[in-house]
Amino acid sequence: MSTPPAGMSAATQKLLRQRREQMFPTLTTAQIARLEKRGTHVPISQGEVLVQPGERYRKFLVVLSGAVEVVRPGLTGEELVVVHTPGGFLGELSVLRGAASLVLARVRESGEVLALDDEQLHAVVQTDPELSELFMRSFILRRVGLVASEQGDVVLVGSRHSADTLRVQQFLTRNSYPYVAVDADRDPNVQVLLDRFHVSVNDIPVVLCRNDRVLKNPSNEQLAACLGMNPQFADDRVRDMVVVGAGPAGLAAAVYAASEGLDVLVLEATAPGGQAGSSSRIENYLGFPTGISGQALAGRALVQAQKFGADVTVASIAQRLSCDKRPYTIELTDGHRVRARTIVIASGAAYRLLPLENLARFTNAGIYYAATAVEARLCTAQDIIIVGGGNSAGQAAVFLSASCRQVHLLVRASGLSDSMSRYLVRRIEDSPNIKLHVRTEIAALHGDAQLEAVTWRSAADGTLEKRAIAHVFLMTGAAPNTHWLQGCVRLDDKGFVRTGVDLHADELVPGQWRLARAPTLFETSLPGVFAVGDVRSGSVKRVAAAVGEGSACVQLVHRALHE
Repeated sequence: MSTPPAGMSAATQKLLRQRREQMFPTLTTAQIARLEKRGTHVPISQGEVLVQPGERYRKFLVVLSGAVEVVRPGLTGEELVVVHTPGGFLGELSVLRGAASLVLARVRESGEVLALDDEQLHAVVQTDPELSELFMRSFILRRVGLVASEQGDVVLVGSRHSADTLRVQQFLTRNSYPYVAVDADRDPNVQVLLDRFHVSVNDIPVVLCRNDRVLKNPSNEQLAACLGMNPQFADDRVRDMVVVGAGPAGLAAAVYAASEGLDVLVLEATAPGGQAGSSSRIENYLGFPTGISGQALAGRALVQAQKFGADVTVASIAQRLSCDKRPYTIELTDGHRVRARTIVIASGAAYRLLPLENLARFTNAGIYYAATAVEARLCTAQDIIIVGGGNSAGQAAVFLSASCRQVHLLVRASGLSDSMSRYLVRRIEDSPNIKLHVRTEIAALHGDAQLEAVTWRSAADGTLEKRAIAHVFLMTGAAPNTHWLQGCVRLDDKGFVRTGVDLHADELVPGQWRLARAPTLFETSLPGVFAVGDVRSGSVKRVAAAVGEGSACVQLVHRALHE
């Protein structure tokens, strides 16, 4: 960035200054010459706006002569990001994804640009290793800078006591979308802002989209639409492969299929990464000895998929699979329909809900199903409870112990050794502010609009203990996201998808299974429909296993496409 905003942390400012040349590199004469074989020369005039915020990039532009300034609009006016001179190029991850621009690009000095359309840009990043590395690194770092600045023309006015405020924060943060957060409880100028846009505190959370549209407590679908987060495509387009779910398994399938030339669409209900995306740090994934957050891992995989041409949409919720004929049709909750020759079910699993009568009331108001920096800010220097004995619970306990006063880890078993990696068990044992409660479970939740206290029960003697704790992280079991598959594919008694040899002969309905062969390894009871990752019956619930299944499945997809 030209000058990092004051609101950015000192460490982030230093990092962006150090990597400025990688964020805004200057192309060499030889590199431009290679691009000219694909692009078109276009004259530009002083004052001409090349890209508007909220407008989808029509072309990828390289400055050949003249100068183009990039500014970020905000509530108080424009802030200069950078001035591109000859050899500079416009865009960040939005240009690769076909999503709406986050900035405004305006010609400062007349000259000429080289324009490449979407297909030409993807051809470059797929066939030119040098330019691919340069562009991809630049696009990623530019997005990191925009997010870290906490500036822009998208403003969230919310409250730490509002469950929907947290939901919106989670959605924007996990989708790496920059926004300005205004705390209605603490910001002395919030009333001026509310009056300006004719909304009240009762409307919170309020999202000001592009400084001109007001969304009152928007759904994730409404947010994605207003911000132009998804690429546009025709409903009648028939894809080679549609992946439902952008967790590790789904993204792996998308990367390998798109890299092998298939027309791929990924539908994700919330944000890339799935359940793994909410992990604060994964340290036992191959190739990352110092660990990596689930969101960072998912972000890298997402960019890889888009690099090879896969379309990825968020807030796209599968409602029903129509399986009576091929191509198959997936109906979405927003009314759109997606057609596919093959389908990869990677819709994952959610943490199982505890049988507590008022549980839903406190969701995002004291009850959380993820442990990221967004949730950690809500319970700094407070006592918290984590329920669960798996790796996700262990990672959350270690992460939150750094900022919370006391972490109570509740498990129904007699210990952690059977369900948690040893390295996490040792860290928990060595952490002075993590207290393990074995054979213990939550008996009751207390509070009005917000969680105020928790009662837990010890199975050892049946005693009940009530604590004034207002933050509980639930990471127990797994409930498969398979409601949209009812009547089309065979599920096991817990709702997970049966595949391959786990399918019994009587489960292959003659009207649906018309092939002489048996289902392949990851294939369901429906020909050409596969299941991978946590949603699959019998799968190993680990990130590495999910990635392996997603990538291996693509070979079987190719076979199905040629039948």
